[in-house]
Amino acid sequence: MKFSFEAKIYKVGINPCVKVPFRITKKMIAVKGYIHIKGKIKNHYFQQTLVPVKNEEYRLYVNGPMLKGSETKSGDTVKFIIEQNTTPPSVNSYPMPKELKMKLEAATLLFAFEKLGTSRKKEILKYLNNLKTEEALKRNIDKVFRELKMLSK
Repeated sequence: MKFSFEAKIYKVGINPCVKVPFRITKKMIAVKGYIHIKGKIKNHYFQQTLVPVKNEEYRLYVNGPMLKGSETKSGDTVKFIIEQNTTPPSVNSYPMPKELKMKLEAATLLFAFEKLGTSRKKEILKYLNNLKTEEALKRNIDKVFRELKMLSK
């Protein structure tokens, strides 16, 4: 079931977000408190997770790709269309950057990455796939590499 609402994008710290009306979230099923959704902001499609906030409505964080894709910014009032996502993203939803794979294979550390827990691998790959510049990707691949190298000792 799809739901639509308008909300003003505001910041919590440095993170842009919106409050999702209770009339919508009460019709959805939370898993460990979180609600996986898919939706559209203007004409930009996204997958995201609604985050519970104590004594308030659920919060939808509007990340960089969502802002860029919808050409919106903090302070804008925007229409959202969301629905429960019964198949949240898996590790396979986020491809391993070829630079990371090549670096891990060259150092025979690919096995160390594969030994990480599913949620940890997904977190790393999601993060790397959402970086905006090649420089940021290279810097963060180096961090992952160093961590895996230390773990494999």
